[in-house]
Amino acid sequence: MSMHVAGVGALEDPICHYPGSALPVRGPCADLTAPYLAFLGGSETFGRFVAAPFPALLDRFLGQTCVNLGSISAGPDAMLSDAKVMRIAAAAASTVVQIPGAQNLSNQYYRVHPRRNDRFLRPSRRLTALYPDIDFTEFHFTKHLVTSLYRCSPGRFAPVLEELRAVWIARMERLLQALEGRALLLWLQYEDTRPRGDEPLGPDPLLVTGAMIGRVAPRARGLIEVPVVPAGQLAGETEKMAFGPLQAPAANHMLGPRMHKRIAARLAEAVKAQR
Repeated sequence: MSMHVAGVGALEDPICHYPGSALPVRGPCADLTAPYLAFLGGSETFGRFVAAPFPALLDRFLGQTCVNLGSISAGPDAMLSDAKVMRIAAAAASTVVQIPGAQNLSNQYYRVHPRRNDRFLRPSRRLTALYPDIDFTEFHFTKHLVTSLYRCSPGRFAPVLEELRAVWIARMERLLQALEGRALLLWLQYEDTRPRGDEPLGPDPLLVTGAMIGRVAPRARGLIEVPVVPAGQLAGETEKMAFGPLQAPAANHMLGPRMHKRIAARLAEAVKAQR
């Protein structure tokens, strides 16, 4: 186990690398010898800035080992490309898969970082031809990219959106197939309290619709829906989190201890019901 150092003024939660894996997941590393539950997901599953993310709480609630394979900003690309992580998840009695956004996927319009899937690497010729008026060197993150493309021209963004949604369905089906029907889908439903102009593409999971989830849900054992609210919108919630002074904006958008307890309680009900 190690600490992830994010820069001056930053605090990061412990991470670990399972032997043979390049993906940094939430630490401490768990015992994989006993029957366990596994959790695949991004920053929420990882539990940025909280002492006990929902997999750790569920471990206590159920008295069963819960292996947190959540990785900051990871999506299906990061998970599927790490054979060791996928083997750990596939060997679990059941695996909870946090439903990701569709923007963090490499596709025919742009490429993302292989592990930090929210990082925009480069556009394809198809995208530069579609948006010749855009300077793509200004973008470092996928959400900024897709939001800017939409605001520049909703019409031109339409084929990009169609591609992202099609790729999302294909990758999620591949992920769930690899888990051989033992996955539980976790849909964290963010309440969208911000003006439409601030978040023109809607709340997280970004660009994902109920119809898309309905397409992939038959490949899973079940779908658990949990309404959540970012820590910054709950009085006193960020005071219960650990982060450096430069990380306050990020912490405001993360889930605090109250939401992690809500998720754990809902998952405990679902897991017990399937036993």
